[in-house]
Amino acid sequence: MTNPNQLISIIIPVFNESESIGYLLDEVLNVMYSNKLNFEIVVVNDGSQDTTSNVLDELTIKIKELSVISLRTNYGQTAAMAAGFDNSNGEVVITLDGDLQNDPTDIPKLISHINEGYDLICGWRYDRKDKLINRRIPSKIANKLIANVTGLKLHDYGCSLKAFKKEILDDIKLYGELHRFLPVLAKIEGAKIKEIKVNHRSRKYGSSKYGIDRTFRVLMDLLTVWFMTKFLTRPMYGFGFVGIISILVSLGMTSYLFIIKLLGNDIGNRPMLMFALILGIAGVQLFSFGLLGELLIRTYHESQNRPIYRIRKIQSISNG
Repeated sequence: MTNPNQLISIIIPVFNESESIGYLLDEVLNVMYSNKLNFEIVVVNDGSQDTTSNVLDELTIKIKELSVISLRTNYGQTAAMAAGFDNSNGEVVITLDGDLQNDPTDIPKLISHINEGYDLICGWRYDRKDKLINRRIPSKIANKLIANVTGLKLHDYGCSLKAFKKEILDDIKLYGELHRFLPVLAKIEGAKIKEIKVNHRSRKYGSSKYGIDRTFRVLMDLLTVWFMTKFLTRPMYGFGFVGIISILVSLGMTSYLFIIKLLGNDIGNRPMLMFALILGIAGVQLFSFGLLGELLIRTYHESQNRPIYRIRKIQSISNG
């Protein structure tokens, strides 16, 4: 079910996609016009070094729904998406890649599911048309790892074809390369999430802009997201708990060593003495980190007037 009065924002980040962007916009326009949808297209040119800028200049003259945001340099896909989110006006936001691998004919299906009451619809490239060794196998491993660490069970975190309610995006702040973890960030904000199968096509022009080095960036970002998922509003639960355990174990070892010292045994050369000292110092530091984390989190929420809860709706019965 689609609402013709609902404004749809289509965000397309591009980097060196001069050959494909024109064809992609033609497909998007055909889909949106044929379904009689009210829409805008926001293309974010992420510092392209080919003729993408010239192509987009010509397209903005021809397409009244198109606006182009040109970034000063190549900041990466996360920054490009954030720029698109910040400069879009739609109630529903659709994201897709500019390389023609995402199929625009899936857009109405995503919008229909959003209008059923979901906050985020994630595309699942169930029949993916990428190379097995370089892309599909690492992607499957990463998807399994992210699902197990975050607790959000999705088949495909890397698919750019997604639909969001704008109100969810307003609560999400993107940094680093966290665009891969948008579903997890949305889950933190209490979003209702669904994954659906979407079409995936072979790349026609150019080559992928991603290398094997992104695996390490994903791992670093995964640690950040895991901590945000578990301890965003209660860092003391993470650091403080481990700190207290370390201190208690250190006290236990120290007590044991003190007793055997009183019994006349030499403890100066025992590895346990050094281990107890290290555990004690580490425990105090971890507990202190927990306290500092609590102060920082309070400052973060209070300085931005950011509540620790999210309201979906408020219902009341009027007494007249």
